[in-house]
Amino acid sequence: MKVTLVQTNSRDDKPVNLEQTERLLRAAIEEDGPDLVALPELVTYLGGSVAGARASAEVLPGGPAYRMLQQIARDYRVHVHGGSLNEADGDRLYNTTVAFDPEGREIARYRKIHMFDVVTPDGTVYRESATYTPGAEIVTYSIGDVRVGCAICYDLRFGELFIALARAGADIIIVPAAFTLMTGKDHWDVLLRARAIETQAYILAPGQTGSYVEDGIERMSYGHSLVADPWGTVIARAQDGVGWVSARLDFDYLQRVRADLPSNRNRVPGLGAAT
Repeated sequence: MKVTLVQTNSRDDKPVNLEQTERLLRAAIEEDGPDLVALPELVTYLGGSVAGARASAEVLPGGPAYRMLQQIARDYRVHVHGGSLNEADGDRLYNTTVAFDPEGREIARYRKIHMFDVVTPDGTVYRESATYTPGAEIVTYSIGDVRVGCAICYDLRFGELFIALARAGADIIIVPAAFTLMTGKDHWDVLLRARAIETQAYILAPGQTGSYVEDGIERMSYGHSLVADPWGTVIARAQDGVGWVSARLDFDYLQRVRADLPSNRNRVPGLGAAT
C-alpha cells in the first residue's frame, strides 16, 4: 500500500484553508498516486477564536470541507483520511476525523477523545476543553484486509488508546496533528516511534506546520509529518513547510515483526486496571 501524508499550514480562514488543502491534495495524488492520503488535524480552521471555530463547523454529513474530501476520493479513486475538522452537533463542537472510500462513501468518523489542557514549559496556555467536547468511542475502519485505527494529536500521549486500537486489529494507526513546536521538538518522534513499537502497527502522522494566531497570540506547529514502521523506524519524513511525503507499507514485514516479537500476544490482560 502506498500512503501520502499532506502537511498544511492552516489558519483561521476556512475558505483559504480549503483552497490550500484541495490544491495540495490534488497535486500530491497526481504526482505520487497513493492508495491512501491523510491530512493534519483541524485542516479547515486552526487558531482564531472559539466563535470562529464554531462558525467554521460543519454538520456531518455535509458542508464544504466534507464534500471536497468526498469529491477528491471519488475523482482519484483513493481512500481519504480527512485529518480533522470542526463538527457541530447541536450545541456541542467536536474535533472530528472523517474518512472516505474511493466511492466517496463515509467509512469512519472519529471524535478526538483527549483534550489538550496544558501549560507548556514556555508558559503558553492551551485549553481545548473550553472549545470542544471530547469523544468517547474507539474507531477503526477497513481498507481491504488492512485495519486502520483513528487517533488525533494529543491522543498520542495515551498509550492505552493505542493498545485498544491494536486489540481491535489495527495494522495502521493515523494520527493527524497540530503538535506544538515546544513539545514537538522533544516528544514528536519519541512518542510516534513508541506507539509503533508497542502496537506493532504502521503509524502515519500528518502534521500542521508553521505559524497561526489564536486569540491574538502567535503559535507554532511543529510539522515533521512522518511514517513509522512496526519496528519503530521512521521510513518517511516531510521537510519543513507545506507539502507532502509518501511511503510504501509492507504488510508481510508487519506480520514478520509480529511473529518474531509477539509482544501483543504476551501482554497480560487487565494489568494496571483499577481495583
